[in-house]
Amino acid sequence: MSTSDSDPGALPAISSPGLVGRERELGALKAALCDPSAVVLVEGEAGIGKSRLLQELLAAHTPTSEQVLLAACPAVRQPFTLGPMVDAIRSATEDVARLGLSDLAGVLRPLFPEWASVLPPTPDPPEDAAAARHRLFRAIEEILERLEIRLLAVEDVHWADEATLEFLLFLTSRPGQRISLLVSYRPEDVAPDSLLLRLSSRQAAGGARLRLSLEALDVPGTAGMVSSMLGGEQVSDEFATFLHDRTDGLPLAIEESVRLMWNRSGLTRRDGSWGRHRLSEIDVPPTVRDAVLERSARLGPAALSALHAVAVLTGPSPEGTVIEVMTPGDDPASRLAGLAEAVDSRLLREDPKGLVSFRHMLACRAVYESLPGPQRRALHLRAARVLEGVVPPPVARLAHHFREAGDTTQWCRYAECSAELALASGDDATVIGLVHDLLTNADLPPADVLRLTGKVPFCLLSGHERYRELMDALRLVLDTGGPTRSEAGEIRFHVARLLQQMELFEESRIEMERALPDLGHDPAKAARAMIFLGLPYGTTTPAAEHLRWLRRVSRAPISMAPGDRMSIRVGRASALLVLGEEEGWAEAALVGDDAPTTAERQQIMTGQLNIGHMALVWGRYPEARRALTVATGLADRYQYRKLHRMGQVTLAQLDWLTGDWDGLADRAASLAGDEELLQPVSRLAAAMVTGLLSVARGDLDSADDCLRLVLEQADRHGGAEYSIEPAGALAGLRLGAGRIDDALRLTDEPIRFLERKGTWIWATGLAPVRCEALVMAGRDNEARDLADALAAGLRDRRAPGPHAALSTCRAILARSEGDHLGAAALFARAAEAWQAISGPYDALLSRERQAGCLLRADRSDEALPVLTETFQGLSALGARGDAERVMRTLRASGVGVKRPSWHGGRRSYGNELSPRELDVVRLLVGGRTNREIAGVLILSPKTVARHVEGAMRKLEVSSRTALAVKVVEAGVVADSPADARR
Repeated sequence: MSTSDSDPGALPAISSPGLVGRERELGALKAALCDPSAVVLVEGEAGIGKSRLLQELLAAHTPTSEQVLLAACPAVRQPFTLGPMVDAIRSATEDVARLGLSDLAGVLRPLFPEWASVLPPTPDPPEDAAAARHRLFRAIEEILERLEIRLLAVEDVHWADEATLEFLLFLTSRPGQRISLLVSYRPEDVAPDSLLLRLSSRQAAGGARLRLSLEALDVPGTAGMVSSMLGGEQVSDEFATFLHDRTDGLPLAIEESVRLMWNRSGLTRRDGSWGRHRLSEIDVPPTVRDAVLERSARLGPAALSALHAVAVLTGPSPEGTVIEVMTPGDDPASRLAGLAEAVDSRLLREDPKGLVSFRHMLACRAVYESLPGPQRRALHLRAARVLEGVVPPPVARLAHHFREAGDTTQWCRYAECSAELALASGDDATVIGLVHDLLTNADLPPADVLRLTGKVPFCLLSGHERYRELMDALRLVLDTGGPTRSEAGEIRFHVARLLQQMELFEESRIEMERALPDLGHDPAKAARAMIFLGLPYGTTTPAAEHLRWLRRVSRAPISMAPGDRMSIRVGRASALLVLGEEEGWAEAALVGDDAPTTAERQQIMTGQLNIGHMALVWGRYPEARRALTVATGLADRYQYRKLHRMGQVTLAQLDWLTGDWDGLADRAASLAGDEELLQPVSRLAAAMVTGLLSVARGDLDSADDCLRLVLEQADRHGGAEYSIEPAGALAGLRLGAGRIDDALRLTDEPIRFLERKGTWIWATGLAPVRCEALVMAGRDNEARDLADALAAGLRDRRAPGPHAALSTCRAILARSEGDHLGAAALFARAAEAWQAISGPYDALLSRERQAGCLLRADRSDEALPVLTETFQGLSALGARGDAERVMRTLRASGVGVKRPSWHGGRRSYGNELSPRELDVVRLLVGGRTNREIAGVLILSPKTVARHVEGAMRKLEVSSRTALAVKVVEAGVVADSPADARR
């Protein structure tokens, strides 16, 4: 190097940087933690300085070191359940007996087997997973209290397992909690469905709350940081700008670049300031990776081996573990010297407990990714062999290392152990993740595939892609030709189940028909397959053939596991009700309201959801509400989010039918836009409610738009059953506008489907519209045949809704024949049937038709009171469009009525964004086009454009970009998930 105003060799010693540009954040942290129950969140990208800020805080924090518990979340693919808390507590105490724990601590035995001799006995297992989790969390909280912990600091929470996140949520929600919580995380690594988002949005229970977002340093901050590394020497503005431009002000990149320049003797002093030789000619490494790899290349072989070992181990590890994982060629003393050299290089650090790790995770990744594949696999295998000797074995880390080593057998073994521990803690999400990873990424023999697949609760999976990945993995096993005939049958059985969950009903049925002949070795699966084939979804097969399958199931042996027995009972009850068979209700009565095992409980929830939906189809609304209340209550209690959301969809449909419309439009819109938990057909059911509400309120253009899109997507995604209701609703709307041909066209195929299938129980919303369209087209004989077919199909079934529809069809025919009084009586009968099951809207529409027939029969003295009551009922309900139509009839008959205030109608949001506008804007912020938003929310692009224009007008902006910026800055909606993770 050269100097102009100092002696050669006057390069100052390099040191760790001081805390620069974080004075405000450090002061805010200290102030917040003065509150004994504060919740502090520190977020920022990798290398931004979160850990350094935390170190400075802890160094200055007023409680003694014993009152602070520091936990770290390792960057492993499948984190061990509650691993960060377990490791931190282990390091905080060696003598657990002195804590005087209560009997509750017995639940900690699976997590701390080495303490088994001093922990209380394991208590009896609770009735459900939620209770098990809650008890476990209380036990951990008790340990923290006995250790007199005042501050729990958890680093890198973006890598935490779900149970750890749930514990943090539990801790922050406890009234009177005296433990402050500080967590750090990278927003870019937070999954869209992570519970961390709930933690970051929840208000602390009575304590202070602080959320800090660390930003990159500016040019002066960069200069200050470099200066702190050079003993306080001044840094030139030119060099600071140069360095800032090439590091974007990221503290880690700045630090590593300066260290590399120091190692190369590339610094020089000019005019009293430190800078680089010939800035235009000597590059500063553009990435931290380049800096780390060049620094590591200067180390000796043993030190480099230490770096490789720590990179593979990832998280803080004991010296002994690192030395054992290092390349085995050197003797232990040489390896120890190499580790010391690596620590001295400041690429690694050693904490007071002797745990070694990289100073920065980016440096760890740089070294790890530089390893050739064979060397990386060998290191993972050594790490796994070393960790197998640890007591208790860290099963999640072992699964990770064997996975990366390519040892599928051991990976599968330890991943299953992790899954079992997660199940014991009620952590279903971790179970699904572990098994899903194995099935989709491991080349397992068929027997292992089947065993693991049996652990996956398919009904809890969410997201179309996850189903597709699992199905592809199962089909790949079939394609290899390896499975035996019975194994192939079981795999096809599971593929069929996945296809059904994806609502691909025809494909699902084909796969199950292929599977059934090979399931003779497993009577329970064979019976479930027959139940599956007894379901009529997605096929035109006559109902009689489905019933033959169900009759065979009734003769199946009953000596099987409770979960299988419940599955068969639920499936048979559901299928019989879908087919319109009265005996299905006797089966449904046996399903029950809860069960002691997880498998039975999941079947009961599914069964009650099916029963609730079919009770709605049959018009048995009180029974529907009871079943849906049971199902959603169980799903909420045991935290089955997808099943709970599905129940909410059917409850929205029920609320529409029973006139409980308060807030229904917003709820239905939210459900229709839920891509995370709901499959397309379920979302369409919610969108259907939105369209029907628009019809009732007189917004006919929006209603037509919505119902048309629902019908199109029902035809595309679901079986013919799912097109019946939207076809009937859209046909009724078109018929009201005088478009008879449209109504006939829309109802042609659905009616033919019901005729072929014989499932007339589904015809409630379709048959009357079709009948009236035929009469208006002069095709009375076809209308009469339709009514007769409906009557034959219903026979003596206790189905108030379809029977009311039959009365309506008979009334339409009587009216067309000129028998107005007979028609009035039949419409009245339909109204009474609807009223008896708490269906006010359909009852009022039937009353309106009854009054119309009485007017045609010159019985205005009878008709007008009925019309007046109908007008009042529709007005109270909020059915503006229908009420205005009745009002016009009354006025034409000389009855003066006042226009109501429509307090039950759509809320006016003024200058606030409506819920639907908020849905649109959220997706717009995520970068979606109008057409993409339309697909998600089941709207037309034209309607989406109207909502965007309305939002822009209310917020006084003139472009989509300005709208996105304004709503994010104002906190109206969160930034897009993609942006939130950057």
